Amino acid sequence: MLYALLRDKGLSVGRYTSPHLIDFRERIVVDDEEVSEEFILSFLNRWRPASEKLGATFFEITTAMAFDYLASRKVDVAVIETGLGGRLDATNVISPLVSGITSIAIDHVEFLGDTEEEIATEKAGIFKPGVPSVVGAMSDEARRAVLRAVEAAGGSAVIDAQARFTTSDVQVLADGTAFTMSHDGAAQRITTALTGRAQAGNAAVAMTMLDAAGRDWAVSLARAAGVFPAIRLTGRFQRLGKFVFDVAHNPDGIRVLTETLALVEPPRPVTAILGVLSDKDWRKMILQLAPHIDDLVLVLPPTVPAQRAWSPAEALAFAAKNGISARIELDFARAITEGRDTDGTLVVTGSFHTVGDALLLIELARTS
Repeated sequence: MLYALLRDKGLSVGRYTSPHLIDFRERIVVDDEEVSEEFILSFLNRWRPASEKLGATFFEITTAMAFDYLASRKVDVAVIETGLGGRLDATNVISPLVSGITSIAIDHVEFLGDTEEEIATEKAGIFKPGVPSVVGAMSDEARRAVLRAVEAAGGSAVIDAQARFTTSDVQVLADGTAFTMSHDGAAQRITTALTGRAQAGNAAVAMTMLDAAGRDWAVSLARAAGVFPAIRLTGRFQRLGKFVFDVAHNPDGIRVLTETLALVEPPRPVTAILGVLSDKDWRKMILQLAPHIDDLVLVLPPTVPAQRAWSPAEALAFAAKNGISARIELDFARAITEGRDTDGTLVVTGSFHTVGDALLLIELARTS
């Protein structure tokens, strides 16, 4: 949303996000153009010895590459997404115009902590003195933790996005989301092709961040209403024929997915193809997903690293123990291709690997 709103201003805008779905180049984009393979190879050839000497991680190298590329392209502004947490994230070396936290959910507990309070404290590490700090919807526990972290770091006052850009009358539609946004005495009905109630809150965070960054960056409600309908995001409740692709990879993500399914009411039966990384709370994800679907297919996406591969057999045993009907499909491609020939709706979810591998299969089938 930030990227689209800034592009609409006629600016040269860079974007750094993670992870990618199909192609590594998706992570680094300038003005809708992905970084070239030539730049990636040139950067790695130049900096590989130094990175190996430092013991730099994959994400640290990628972040350095992204910043170098954005600087070389002389972008007017860049939208930078943290990789994990915030305080110790590789992206946190920058001094931004504005920082924001969209929400807090239990994830990456091995690095960030077991509670929303601990995770919020880590994420609040991106807030810096003199830089506007924006937060979206979160629990009172998480909000208090953010405020404490900002105060301890001598940061600026925290801005509540929903207090500055209020959203109401949210409607989740088959092809997107509509909501009314109010700001400074004005109101505007806004629609977006992004599906889910959370999109209204995300829009409030984006608009608040630009407003807090200063007059040159702010966007009017009327201008935003013209930009939001065209915003697309691959793998986020993305509907493609009978498929729904959603990168929900933790219990909170599955909760949002099932809430959206209930509102959209896609054609039944609803079959879920689920592939989760072993370090996620897949048990809770299965329990949350099961009541909203008619068939559960457990898969192992081909691009999952061996050290993070879950056991579909263990997941099948857990499902059976909890009275949930499920089956395993060892051939990932078959799960996707056979699902395409069935009635109803096919929901592909559980991880970026699951969605990315499925989208690649469909793209290859379409072009072959």
